[in-house]
Amino acid sequence: MQASTTEHPSHLIDQITEASAARQPLRVVGGNTKQFYGAPTPGDVLSTADWSGIVSYEPTELVITVRSGTPLAEVELLLAEQGQCFPFEPPRFGPDGTVGGMVAAGLAGPARASAGSVRDFVLGARFINGRGELLTFGGQVMKNVAGYDVSRVMAGSMGTLGVISEVSLKVLPVALAEATLVFPLGQHDALEQLHRWGGQPLPINASCWVKDDSQTEAPELLFVRLRGAVAAVEAACERMAREAGGTRMDNAQARPDWDACRDQRLPFFTAPSPAMCLWRLSVPQTAPVLALPYAQFVEWQGAQRWLWAPTSAAAELRAAASAVNGHATVFRAGFDGAPGVPRFQSQSAALQSIQARLLESFDPAGIFNPGRAT
Repeated sequence: MQASTTEHPSHLIDQITEASAARQPLRVVGGNTKQFYGAPTPGDVLSTADWSGIVSYEPTELVITVRSGTPLAEVELLLAEQGQCFPFEPPRFGPDGTVGGMVAAGLAGPARASAGSVRDFVLGARFINGRGELLTFGGQVMKNVAGYDVSRVMAGSMGTLGVISEVSLKVLPVALAEATLVFPLGQHDALEQLHRWGGQPLPINASCWVKDDSQTEAPELLFVRLRGAVAAVEAACERMAREAGGTRMDNAQARPDWDACRDQRLPFFTAPSPAMCLWRLSVPQTAPVLALPYAQFVEWQGAQRWLWAPTSAAAELRAAASAVNGHATVFRAGFDGAPGVPRFQSQSAALQSIQARLLESFDPAGIFNPGRAT
């Protein structure tokens, strides 16, 4: 898809300028595939869906620049044709997801712990602030910057600082080799083994541990994906399988499973009851098994732990996460919307102060997705 000949998002600027003057909240959406993430927001819809297209793509330079409303699926298809990809594996919660939504949500898939986050691959951005000004930050190359890299602060901002108009992203070649190993290990032993492997030069790209508690005799399994040079992957497969009693899966079976993990289509991510919330606990990779009375799904070499629990468990879950220097988020609320429970855990006073100053600078009227990141 090529960008249209219109070079200025005047229709978006006009809507923002009018809303700012009236102090009318705006609910910023792209494909609206992540409406569940964050607190509900009031206001008129500001859609970037019609502001789409590839501005430039230089495969030899590993850089692509696209407009915010460009469908993520189309960009990934274009990259695949050149043997390239977004290595952080952005989740696709539906076919209509956009690149702008990908950056604003800041979510990453199974490879996050090894490949990096969305923020790590943002080179530059153009966005419209709450005054209706079109601002440009960063560029199309990796370089040192003086001061704060504003283009990267847009990643994970949940659309609260401004409306992304255009973004430049670094891409990488698809790995030459890939393999998935599966090990019959309990959570404690799986985490210990991942910690040992983590200190060694192994091409570990992703991992997940799961036990399906819906089955009485369900096994506890650790899956580890390797990516890299052919020789490195083959050597690691032989060594790791020998050390921990693993077996190698066929890629034709493993790849769809990793895609399902990325997009939360595995059986674990089906709510056990409408009242349950899907919680995400972000903790250090070296955190021990958390003694919680809920089945868990563990990713990112131990750093991301998912579980289903009611809103009444909020204090328990957040205390458990805080005890290991982590935090707990209501990723998907139950049918009642998790009343009275903040979606995100409270930040430190220092971070709250920085966030308040950013909001005051970029959205002084407070019109963009008010309350979304609470």
